[in-house]
Amino acid sequence: MRSRTAVLTCAIVAACGGGTDRTIIQNTGSDTMLDVAQAWAERYQTVNPAVAVAVSGGGSGTGIASMIDGTVDISNSSRPMSEREIAAARANGNDPVEHIVGYDALAVFLHRDNPISAMTLEQVAAVYAEGGGAERWSDLGVTVPGCPSDEIIRVSRQNSSGTYAYFRDATLGGREFELGALSMNGSSEVVDLVGSTPCAIGYSGLAYATEDVKMPCIAVEAGGECVTPSVTTATDRTYPIARPLYMYTAGEPQGAVADYLRWIKSDEGQCILVEIGYPTARPLICS
Repeated sequence: MRSRTAVLTCAIVAACGGGTDRTIIQNTGSDTMLDVAQAWAERYQTVNPAVAVAVSGGGSGTGIASMIDGTVDISNSSRPMSEREIAAARANGNDPVEHIVGYDALAVFLHRDNPISAMTLEQVAAVYAEGGGAERWSDLGVTVPGCPSDEIIRVSRQNSSGTYAYFRDATLGGREFELGALSMNGSSEVVDLVGSTPCAIGYSGLAYATEDVKMPCIAVEAGGECVTPSVTTATDRTYPIARPLYMYTAGEPQGAVADYLRWIKSDEGQCILVEIGYPTARPLICS
């Protein structure tokens, strides 16, 4: 099968600026990683003005599908590729190479007025898992101000999202999601809805937290240590819903793509993760 040559060259003066050709790296996928991917792309323009990185979201599944088809240089994913996806890519002449570029704490978000400050994974599953049993906040032993219906409004991600897949695998004990959740296209939409809806609960990446939501600590089991999601607890893996963030290339990266990935993994690139609110891929002190 045909394997796509990764880097695209832009020769359109209006789009590229300055009247000279620039190399365009196409980068798409995870909405969780969208903010940091855009920050990397913007900063890299000052490092290498001859290269522009075109970033788009759409979810981890979208990015991986584009890499399988050979229509993107780098796909972003907040979950590892499945064996089925790897096989499909190889069948299409694109051998995936995995790059861990950071970490994330996948937080549970509640409205700021919700009295819950701690949850167990069992309680999270009671809310989100099929047949979990928690339909009202009183089922969890609380009364939520501003939520007279007592109904738990579940906010989720669309099923093409790596966040959706990781949250299911990490918290639901092998079960599927309960039907009826509100599916959001992006991480910021999840947080915005929870922040404006006292009855709601959602999940998303730590970096998307706002002052309108709170993040309960999470314990693996009742009576166990309850750990608050943070850069530190994701880095040391004490937070139970911490995960790697991936970039995938079709084969070992070459040329401008290889240079870009080396820079992302450098101290400068990794410290941009910290600026956005993510843990680094390796121990590092950023000023």
